[in-house]
Amino acid sequence: MKKILLLIMSVIALQLNAQTITNYTTADGLLSDFVECVAVDLNDNIWFGTSFGIQKFNYVNWTAYTTADGLVNDNVKVITSASNGDIWVGTDFGASNFDGANWLTYDNTSGLNSNQVKSIDEDANGGIWIGTNLGVSYFDGTTWTSYSSPDLHWSGVNATAFDSNGDKWFASPLGGITHFDGTTFTPYDTSNGLLSQFVTDILVDNNDNKWVGTSSGMSVLDASNTSFTQHTRMYIMPLPDTLNPVVDIAMDSYGRIWTAIYVGYLAEGGIAYWDGSQWEDFHVSDGLVGPNVRGLVIDSDDNVWLATSTGVSKISAIPSAVVATEIATFNLFPNPSNDVLYLNNGTQNIQQVKMYNNLGALVYLNDNKKQQYKIDVSSFSKGLYYVNIHSFDAIIPKKIVVN
Repeated sequence: MKKILLLIMSVIALQLNAQTITNYTTADGLLSDFVECVAVDLNDNIWFGTSFGIQKFNYVNWTAYTTADGLVNDNVKVITSASNGDIWVGTDFGASNFDGANWLTYDNTSGLNSNQVKSIDEDANGGIWIGTNLGVSYFDGTTWTSYSSPDLHWSGVNATAFDSNGDKWFASPLGGITHFDGTTFTPYDTSNGLLSQFVTDILVDNNDNKWVGTSSGMSVLDASNTSFTQHTRMYIMPLPDTLNPVVDIAMDSYGRIWTAIYVGYLAEGGIAYWDGSQWEDFHVSDGLVGPNVRGLVIDSDDNVWLATSTGVSKISAIPSAVVATEIATFNLFPNPSNDVLYLNNGTQNIQQVKMYNNLGALVYLNDNKKQQYKIDVSSFSKGLYYVNIHSFDAIIPKKIVVN
């Protein structure tokens, strides 16, 4: 048995170092090699934002949309896919919403506090938060509400993230981060332990840690909001340059944190992920299409898509060695389901089960330690759900579809 286990682990180790990187440029159908942003929709179509409009890629065909189709401006800065399937696009001239057939435009005459859009994020209730150079505007589907200085830093909002309580966290270009619990705005900056005032992105993980990307690296604020830990060498730079300016952050289904890094004056950058104990990085020498990384997104199969100024790279899914040896013992069925899910493990008790919807909101929690579970999903909305099965030494990710 030990020999078999060692063989399995050896194969997995080889897989971890043999993932495929596929590059796409204008020669393959891209509108432009300078890709500013990237998103993935509910059907795993990949969307690219360029200075010539946006483009959808379904792995076979490329479909472009420009101002001629209804886009507010062709120079696209941000793309986000909402839980209802809509595509939101941000530009320096306002935002556009595309429902697959119709385009709507929002600007400073119709709800936005500014036309210069820096970020678009969706909360667990489907509300859209649009960060601008003046603050943030919230759209509930009918009405707009805006927040700006002095509640938020005067430099605007680069990103919005949401914790398990539904609280909002805003990333500011020059003022650190701000926590909003619905009543009070609480700032965190270098005086609290943040690496830099210049915050580019923020992500809240499944344990309510806040991963804060800055111009000097990554700061992680714990779930209690009391202490920071720092990561400044995620991507190995040539000495004496060691700091890692963060461009974008994403999380895969294993809970691993991915970040894009770029140092403009060195024209040097790449991508790295945190496996829980160390960072692993990728750069041009590994096969990336270019060093000027602009954004990243992770699809439902854990493939990582990287936008650069010289095209797009797709890094094939990297398995977790610990998870891969255990995942076969867990059985979750039927999938898809419309009423009841069954989960069993014949070898040991499951410690905890958590389910998240496609927006990352916790919709089910059971910490009764047993080998079999019966989970009622009849009241769940249709869509994709992520199940985290906690064993003694790993978290096993599964995906299910509720019809």
